[in-house]
Amino acid sequence: MNGTRIAAVGHYQPAKVLTNEDLAGMVDTSDEWIKSRVGIRTRHIAGPEEPVDELASQAGAKALAAAGLAPGAVDLVVVATSTAVDRSPNTAARVAARLGIPSPAALDVNVVCAGFTHALATADHAVRAGSASRALVIGADKMSEVTDWTDRTTCVLVGDGAGAAVVEGADGEPGIGPVLWGSVPEMGHAVRIEGTPPKFAQEGQSVYRWATTQLPPIARKACERAGLTPEELAAVVLHQANLRIIEPLAEKIGAVNAVVARDVVESGNTSAASIPLALSKLVERGEISTGDPVLLFGFGGNLSYAGQVVRCP
Repeated sequence: MNGTRIAAVGHYQPAKVLTNEDLAGMVDTSDEWIKSRVGIRTRHIAGPEEPVDELASQAGAKALAAAGLAPGAVDLVVVATSTAVDRSPNTAARVAARLGIPSPAALDVNVVCAGFTHALATADHAVRAGSASRALVIGADKMSEVTDWTDRTTCVLVGDGAGAAVVEGADGEPGIGPVLWGSVPEMGHAVRIEGTPPKFAQEGQSVYRWATTQLPPIARKACERAGLTPEELAAVVLHQANLRIIEPLAEKIGAVNAVVARDVVESGNTSAASIPLALSKLVERGEISTGDPVLLFGFGGNLSYAGQVVRCP
């Protein structure tokens, strides 16, 4: 085995759609104000009967089905989430129970918006090291549960959902490139989910400046580690934070021939779910093809970041 690959992906979003017009009836905002500042038109909101492990399980089941695998084929479950309600059982264990995965290693990863790319790297390392044979990696968040719906600066951003990927060994060319990850912990206060009950808050201008000025060279270096130039990328899937961050960041990376995921427009900011959700939709719509190089790059809470180039399943 020379490395790992993503065998299949899947995603899930709740049925309820919250529009900008709906929000205008809840707080002092408007469709024009929201679109001009963050580019979002709609977002999906989970009901009280849909906990975050339910969202994760739905996406995970779809990824397993797309790979043609039974639950018993998986021996590692890694879930990236920052909105788990309980400390134990963790979300990964609850997902394993829902899906009928027998005796997997089950761990949660909380790196907020960069969670999925951290979880993917963790699974990649585990399979490469031989401590797992096949992993189910999921990014899932129920941001609606930690949102102050009276704060128009944050409530217009968030959505709920999940995305998943099946990771397995690859005998040929590795399908998951080396991860480049890190953080700026002294600025971790810029994105927070704190308090009792916990609420999401952020310093939007600080995050915008950091993302658009400091992250482009880091993302380009992730491409270098995969032996590619940004011009060779078929797609760029950034954390779907805000269209006004995604577009300038993608441009500064220099991926001039790439499809840039803009799922934030219809899904809002789904935190750890945003990258696998957007990737799965690109695959589902046929906008990228098997083997295409795709840059995944997560960033956000803790001012953490993680990126790697993967090959489209």
